[in-house]
Amino acid sequence: MAQKLYIGNLPFTSTEDELRELFGKHGTVHSAQIIMDRDTGQPRGFAFVEMDNADAAIAALDNQPLGGRNLKVNIAKDKASGGGGSRGGRW
Repeated sequence: MAQKLYIGNLPFTSTEDELRELFGKHGTVHSAQIIMDRDTGQPRGFAFVEMDNADAAIAALDNQPLGGRNLKVNIAKDKASGGGGSRGGRW
């Protein structure tokens, strides 16, 4: 079963193909998505990879160097649904 991984501290020069190749050494990669800033279009320094055998990838790649930065690799947390913060209303 595929799991979604969060990859943090990603070099800004990384590509999705590079992530597919790197993580593909540890299991089947179903998708790789580098998150871009919606205003500037520049990478935000993190990505999500959906793959099989996620535990092996975490063990092998967490805190490993890539492009001069040590990756942070862990299971992605589900995005909180709905809601949001208060916008100046009463507490």
